[in-house]
Parts: sequence; C-alpha cells; structure tokens
Amino acid sequence: MATRVVYLPLDERPCNLLYPQQLAAMTDLEMIVPRMDQLGSKKQSADCEELSVWLMQQCKDANVLIVSIDMLVHGGIVPSRLHHDSAERCHDRIRMLETLKEANPLLKIYAFNLITRVPAYSSSEEEPDYYDQVGRELYELGWFTDKRDSVGLTESEEIRLKNITAAIPAEILRDYLARRDVNSQVNQMSIDLVQSGVIDYLIIPLDDNSQFGFSAMEQKTLTVRVELSGLSDKVAIYPGADEIGCTLFSRVFCEVKNYNPSLFVRYSSTKGPLCIPKYEDRCLAESIKAHVTSAGAVISDASNDANAILMVHSPAVGQSEMAETDTAFQDRHRSYFSEINIREFVQVMKHYLKAEKLVVLADVALCNGGDHQLMRLIHAQGLLGQLSGYAAWNTSGNSLGTVISHAVIASYYRFNASEKQDAHDISSQSFYISRLIEDWGYQALVRKQICENNLPGLGASYFEISHVIDEVCELIEVELNRFAEEYLWEQGVKPMKVVDVELPWKRMFEVGFAIQMGGVHGE
Repeated sequence: MATRVVYLPLDERPCNLLYPQQLAAMTDLEMIVPRMDQLGSKKQSADCEELSVWLMQQCKDANVLIVSIDMLVHGGIVPSRLHHDSAERCHDRIRMLETLKEANPLLKIYAFNLITRVPAYSSSEEEPDYYDQVGRELYELGWFTDKRDSVGLTESEEIRLKNITAAIPAEILRDYLARRDVNSQVNQMSIDLVQSGVIDYLIIPLDDNSQFGFSAMEQKTLTVRVELSGLSDKVAIYPGADEIGCTLFSRVFCEVKNYNPSLFVRYSSTKGPLCIPKYEDRCLAESIKAHVTSAGAVISDASNDANAILMVHSPAVGQSEMAETDTAFQDRHRSYFSEINIREFVQVMKHYLKAEKLVVLADVALCNGGDHQLMRLIHAQGLLGQLSGYAAWNTSGNSLGTVISHAVIASYYRFNASEKQDAHDISSQSFYISRLIEDWGYQALVRKQICENNLPGLGASYFEISHVIDEVCELIEVELNRFAEEYLWEQGVKPMKVVDVELPWKRMFEVGFAIQMGGVHGE
C-alpha cells in the first residue's frame, strides 16, 4: 500500500499548493490536499475550523502529515501578518495536532511555521494597511534596535533610531509588536510539540529577513532554546518560506525509501559561497547546507561519489548589491563582470553531463528570476534538454529548496531503476520544464516585457490588473509559448504547450499555468 501523505499548504498559490503535488507525482507516495477554495485567498483567511475537520477526516488512516502551522492557526501566510488572534486562541488551534496524534499514534507529523517577515519597504500589498505609511520605518526600527543591542550604533544611526521611533504612531507600533509577539509564541508552542513528541520534525523558516532586525532577534531566541533543549536534530531554523512544502516532502520521501542521497555543490563564483543573498541573513553556503539537510540529503566532498550535482549560479556580492531580473545588464554590480565566470561554469556543467551525472541548476545570482545571460549560453551549448532540474524563482532560498527536493527524488529513480514508475520521467521532466518556463521565461523576460509594453496601454500596472485580467493572461500565454518555442523545443525537450494561464493574486508577481504534453497535464 502506498504511503499516504496529507499536506496542508501555506497558502493557495502554485508554489505552495502545486509544487509539492508535482514532486509527489514523480513518486509512488500518495499526497492528499484540501480543495483550493478551502485555503483562503491572499488577505482572506481560510476557515481554520473547516480545515481542522478536514484534517481529522484525512489523517485517521494517513502515514504522514505535512502541515503549515500558519495555515492551521491563522488561515494562511498573509493572514498570519494581519490577524488579531490571542495567544490563547492560537494555542487552542495548534492543539489540533495533539488530537490528530492521539487519534492516529502512528501518524508522523512534519510541520513548519514562519518567523514573521519584516519587509524593508512601505507597501500594504501583503501587510497591514499602515505598512503603506511606515513599513520602511518599522523595518529600520527592528534593524537599528537589534544592531544597537548586538554590536552598537554609530552616532548617525543613534539619531536615525530616535527619529524613527518618534515617527511611528504609538497605536501602530503596539499593534505590530503585539502580533509579532503572538506569532513568536506560536513558534514556541510548535517547539513544545516537538519536545512532547507530537511533531516529529519542524522547520521554522525566516521569511524575507536580514542580518539584523525583529526576525533576527526572534531567531536567536528560538535557536538558543532548541540547542539547549537538545532538539537540533528535530528543529531547523533557516531562511525560506514558500519552498518548505517541497523540502518536507523530500525529507518524507527519503525516510520512506530509506534513502540518504549526496549532492556535490559547484558554484559559478569563487566568492559565491560567502555572499549573503538579498532577503536573507547568512552566507549562501550555510543556507545550502540547511536546505540539503532538511531535505534528507548530505553534501558530498567529491563529484564522483555524489548522487547528483547541484550547480549553483551564485552572486559575487550580497544583499542590496545583488541584481534583480529587471536590472539592466549593464547596470549590474561590477562583480557580475569580473567575479562570476559563466563560461567556465557551463563548461563544467557539460563535463558532468558527458559523464552521465544527474545535474540540476539553482540559478540564484539574481533575485526574482533566472539569469538570461547564463541560460542563453546553456541554450547555445545545447544542454537544456540534458539537465534534470532548475529553479530561479523569487528568493535564493525559494529556488534552492525547490531544486534540491527535485534532485533528491530524481536521483533516487536514477539509481533505483527497478522501482521506476512509468509516470516518473514524464512528471519529472514536466516539472523541470515548468520551472524553465516560469522562472526563466516569465520572471526574467515576459513579466518585464508585458509590464513595460502592454500594461500602460490597458490602463493597468504591476499591482492593478483586475479589470483586464483576461487580456493580460492571454498575452502571457502567447509570450510564454513563444519563449518555449524559441528556447526549449529544439533542445531535446519534448514540445509542450502552455495553457490555462492565471494570475493567482491578480498581480504580475506570480503566475500559474498548465503545460500540455501528449495529453499529459502538469503545472
């Protein structure tokens, strides 16, 4: 009988709801998820009571539960930043995990709950309304307060902290800090459940964080508790968010299959391992170690012995100096032209592929999409059809967690051909192609093109497309199919058609679609 995995995602977007399902489709594990309409919609929270009833029904005869505590307790990732729930109410909701374990003592629970993010900009798109006015100030308040208490401030920084504190209305600060306090207590409750044996493995990801700030302060408190309690083998705390469903499924897969894969990591920049990526608090190499470990794998000392090769297209600078996909090529930091060698990187990639290694690519030198210069070179070398995985979406952590999980599963079937399912190769390639189309095609090229060339004529903008959503989706579909025809189909990749394009949160940031290949549909 197939291992039955119940999955409660962080929200209803494809990265959280669909990606883990697509990984599961590569395997013989069965994944059960709620209906999309049960998961809320952006700022509209899911019905937590309804989800609790659903969990009780589904977990009675399940083997594994992968659960977002943000969804279980608050109704989703964005509602976790907006709620007015008391700590007592949150405690009542999280105790559902105890009830599930009592009803099914053999159920293994893999959970994750975010350290609430602190965006460095003023926008209420995913935050409380007052973030439009004082979002940046709240970020700086946390940054300078933490830095003052950790390493000290310069005189000008002390003045800035004083001015910020005076600029934030008292009622706003009370609301913001009260919510952070409740969310922090939920993380403590989650660790309590690990300590009592209810949760078998817990990831506490740092969502959009930085070296100093409210998130960094909470992380230190939680890490100290985990280490002093002897729980470091059961609780992981590192940068990430929307990829954790994939990571935990990979870990479950490894435990079910008794598989302990090794990945060899190769960078495009010598400085890359020590750079701190934008939106994160630690160097790239440390983040990779955390992602690999949580996914159930280890880092290999040598490529010859590895089950998979993780090629990491890395930046040579960190934080605010990292380029975004909408940064003009000539405007990138000078290190992109001197401290990253994509020609050597692609030559090594070709060497590994000729040696019949399983190779995946984490394209994280830029934020929010792939590096078109690198991908165009890989295309010119005719290698796109030979890679087994790719990711380049949003943050470095999002991409790493996704492609590492894919590598783990793909490598298992490479080395265990007797267990290979007919659907594995199709599902695996479909997911790989989806990532190329979205992370490179949409995020790096099509999104910018449509924002600049089409939205103004439609009276729309990046965040204001509701009134022309159908027209925009049609434009995206046309351009993604044009991209795929130009770059993918001649590379040994089976032709697929992009269909059913949607913009889940009615903005240009994320996209959903299906790909049609020989009657088989994937994301």
